[in-house]
Amino acid sequence: MAEEKKRTRRANGESAIYLGKDGRWHARVPMGYKDDGTPYRRHLTRPTRKELVDEVRRLEKQRDEGSARQPGKPWTVAKWLEHWVENIAKPVVSENTYDGYEVAVRVHLVPGIGRHRIDRLEPEHLESLYRRMQTAGSKAGTAHQAHRTARTALGEAVRRGHAAKNAAALAKPPRLEEDETEVEPYSLDEVQSLLLEVNKRRNSARWMLALALGLRQGETLGLRWSDVDLENEYLKLRRNRLRPKYEHGCGEAAPCGRKAGYCPTRVQVRRETKNTKSRAGRRAVPLPGPLVVMLRSHREAQARERAAAGNLWTKSEYVFTKPLGGPLSPNTDYHDWKRLLEDAGVRDGRLHDARHTAGTVLMLLGVPDRVIDQIMGWEPGGAARMRARYLHVTDPMLKEAARKIERAIWGAPENPAVDKDQDNEA
Repeated sequence: MAEEKKRTRRANGESAIYLGKDGRWHARVPMGYKDDGTPYRRHLTRPTRKELVDEVRRLEKQRDEGSARQPGKPWTVAKWLEHWVENIAKPVVSENTYDGYEVAVRVHLVPGIGRHRIDRLEPEHLESLYRRMQTAGSKAGTAHQAHRTARTALGEAVRRGHAAKNAAALAKPPRLEEDETEVEPYSLDEVQSLLLEVNKRRNSARWMLALALGLRQGETLGLRWSDVDLENEYLKLRRNRLRPKYEHGCGEAAPCGRKAGYCPTRVQVRRETKNTKSRAGRRAVPLPGPLVVMLRSHREAQARERAAAGNLWTKSEYVFTKPLGGPLSPNTDYHDWKRLLEDAGVRDGRLHDARHTAGTVLMLLGVPDRVIDQIMGWEPGGAARMRARYLHVTDPMLKEAARKIERAIWGAPENPAVDKDQDNEA
């Protein structure tokens, strides 16, 4: 026992285990270095040597795997999320992605689980939050957004050694309801009805770019005339229009009392467009002949508007503008789409449903997958997943498949109606 009590010098990086004067076993486990460069050691104590050795080995394994908690006061979930969203996520993600993260952190995650220590957060804490959110009226999709945000933020905490596990990666988010996931693309008859109404409206080509080619809203509103080659009948997509974001310009001395977006002296604090970051998103898209005609007509109409507006015209290179020039607001564009559906007598739907419609029509026409991926702007690695999400099997497709099965198995004629008439004539 005397030898067990004796401390021995150990090599750098080895843990020191000894019996203290208090009758308990103690260990000093090297864990690396602090921010100022001084060595950092964790002190452990247990009543028996075996218990202590087991704990030392567990801690050394965490250290070697990079999952052990780093020195300093442990983060609370609230402090980490606020730090992560402003200092880690914001500089590297798009404005729209940041907005989604920021709302999830501020509105749901910090009030719901913010008081927990990050290294003691459990999956059950998050699952309880999701249930409370839905009880309070949030949709399952909103809880999913909070879940994705937490999973990303906590994953970064694990990588940096602030927590040993990602509780959100283990938690089960609520099941999305069918009405939140199912999309019914517009039929060809509905597209024809929209086309008739579109031809009566200003910026008519804007809607056909969505319905025929599946362009995203940001891609269409960010399109400039330099991106359009009407001679060779194609356009280049390389930037996205961002949703405007405003701050008050009235000042604290004389506040207007309105939201920032309605302040008479509001200040735009977000750039108008951003370059498309993915290689697949930066693409050339062919223009069908009727769309070329529509864009030529649109360019002439825009020139007449510019001449009539004179000095009131806001100069820009955008293809689709306000009546007095300048880029279209995504919010205005959204409400124009809703009015278009109503005036055309077509069922209500999201603007993004036009993109689902375009992809499904391309599949219906037998366009090869590789060409569909190019037109829709899908990355090669995730194209199969995106096709499964956007390309929908419609009733006419199912009926055509049934007819093909009938002909193959039962030997039914190619056109039963014509064959019957021929039999009658005979």
